[in-house]
Amino acid sequence: MPVPDSTPLTPRQRTAAGRLLAAVSPAADELGALFARQGHKLALVGGSVRDVFLGRAPSGDLDLTTDAVPARVLEIISGWADQHWTIGIEFGTVGMVKDGRVFEITTYRSERYGRGSRKPEVAYGESLTDDLSRRDFTVNAMAARLPGHELVDPFGGLRDLQGRLLRTPGSPQDSLRDDPLRMLRAARFVAQLGFTVAAELRQAMTGLAPLVRPPKVSVERITAELTKLMLSPLEGGPSQGIALLVDTGVADQVLPEVPQLRLEQDEHYRHKDVYQHSLTVLDRAIALEERYDLKQDLRLRLAALLHDIGKPKTRSRLPGGRVAFHHHEVKGAKMARARLTALRFPASVVADVSRLVELHLRFHGYGSGEWTDSAVRRYVRDAGPLLTRLHALTRADCTTRNQAKAQRLARAYDSLEERIAVLAEREELASIRPDLDGHDIMRILGIGQGPLVGKAYAHLLELRLEHGPLGPGRATQELRAWAADEGLVVPGSEGTTPAGG
Repeated sequence: MPVPDSTPLTPRQRTAAGRLLAAVSPAADELGALFARQGHKLALVGGSVRDVFLGRAPSGDLDLTTDAVPARVLEIISGWADQHWTIGIEFGTVGMVKDGRVFEITTYRSERYGRGSRKPEVAYGESLTDDLSRRDFTVNAMAARLPGHELVDPFGGLRDLQGRLLRTPGSPQDSLRDDPLRMLRAARFVAQLGFTVAAELRQAMTGLAPLVRPPKVSVERITAELTKLMLSPLEGGPSQGIALLVDTGVADQVLPEVPQLRLEQDEHYRHKDVYQHSLTVLDRAIALEERYDLKQDLRLRLAALLHDIGKPKTRSRLPGGRVAFHHHEVKGAKMARARLTALRFPASVVADVSRLVELHLRFHGYGSGEWTDSAVRRYVRDAGPLLTRLHALTRADCTTRNQAKAQRLARAYDSLEERIAVLAEREELASIRPDLDGHDIMRILGIGQGPLVGKAYAHLLELRLEHGPLGPGRATQELRAWAADEGLVVPGSEGTTPAGG
């Protein structure tokens, strides 16, 4: 593929660009001068250059590239950096800290991924342009020479940045074969930056999607990109990124349950589009985060995306051409747990997301509005620490086009939240437990530890959920009555021996 001309800048634009880039880190310019005095070149590259032209202050590490080999880099920074490390030096990278800013300096390189390998074969390059040509996208293939911050843009990255277009510096097929993870990175940039993908890149993703799997790409790298995609702060960003993965077939490799939501609509199985509904729920859940004091909440967002994945497995035909998905929340919870576990998400994330999927229909099981105190307590108990997220997920899932029904559901949920607030003032809803603990049960019944204590505890918890706080006196009476029904002999009863005897 011919290399396009870089975007020409006027002298004023170059001055402005230099000013913007210089503001990233004064220490970077100082470091560039240090390399220049030693007869070497140094340039700021990657996301920090891109972000400056997007009007965003770069956060995190600054990436630089140089013609100096790692051993020479270590010599140059000796005495200048506050500290340095050599983790990654086998790939040509030296890390350091100066004035609280982290720098990673990598020798010009030309790398390719060998067949079946997840690690690149590294060879040092000879020029900055060659180094930039190996990068994932043109918007990341810009550099600023140090010192002075002269912009280097051999592949038209600034032009693509202005057009919000994602292209590769060279052939997209070669780029994606070298590192298939770039397909997920493309979706992540769509989600994070609102870019569109060039037609030739989209076509290459579609053709090469089966490459996005171990051992070519590690599970950890896949999950890291999916996490960044899902945590995009851009409105509608995560759903757009997921849509790209589904449309190109990449999702079939990493999240196959999502494209499987595209159930056929025919005369025998009439229903709403579950896939589009799931993307809508994801958007709505994100919009509700601020209301519930949740910020870029990964658990809520994953649950919103996956809440209906049990539907394809539970679809059944009813009389009149209607369709039912009985217990799809239970099936979906198991599927979510299995998929997120396979992707090696943290165990707490797996547990919380699968629990939210399991609970997402619980609100609808209580009818249209007359919630008893007992029902409210059970709802809070079942949700536990996920209650706030469950509020957001349940509201997000009410996507009916029937405005009267939508308003009715919203009022019903408003009522539920009000009931929870009222009960919370009277009772410790956040930590519902019986009026007697395990030690009390063993003392009153005269038994030691064992399954019987758990059964008695469960009985008292049911009473607590049904009737609210009982108090120690009534709880003791109820416990003794339960023990008698169970045929247990309770200490203190006339003519009896201890229940554990």
